[in-house]
Amino acid sequence: MQEACFAKKYGYTHLSAGDLLRDERKRPGSQYGELIENYIKEGEIVPVEITISLLKRAMDQTMAANSQKNKFLIDGFPRNEDNLQGWNKTMDGKADVSFVLFFDCDNEICIGRCLERGKSSGRSDDNRESLEKRIHTYLQSTRPIIDLYERMGKVRRVDASKSVDEVFEKVVQIFDKEG
Repeated sequence: MQEACFAKKYGYTHLSAGDLLRDERKRPGSQYGELIENYIKEGEIVPVEITISLLKRAMDQTMAANSQKNKFLIDGFPRNEDNLQGWNKTMDGKADVSFVLFFDCDNEICIGRCLERGKSSGRSDDNRESLEKRIHTYLQSTRPIIDLYERMGKVRRVDASKSVDEVFEKVVQIFDKEG
């Protein structure tokens, strides 16, 4: 995972909300597994209580193992107003959002890349129907959150339609500046 190596270089622990949800979905005996599966398959956002509890648990476990590891790159969260309110309520005074790294990309490019990933990912949501639902959800629910952070001056935009190397170089520039 390039994200994890990159985050480590800059002293961040990479936490993917999606990976945490997929891992919880597969965990034997999970009380949320089937519920998470249904939300993911429908391209909908998993209830905030579940996602926040998984993120907080991962953060707490990381800091318990090493108290110096207190910077997190949280991938794929918050996705809507409910997520943002849940984050603010649960993490108020415990975590600050330094900036939002926004990978801006044309919908068709995103769909094409995810369909290509779907050939080997095994993800149940890497199909055109789920992806189109996810884009609809993004435009309706996630984009307003990005706009909110933009008004706060916290968005760092990356043109993700470019090549992997060009995108990576832009991200390096942002992290070199932001620390």
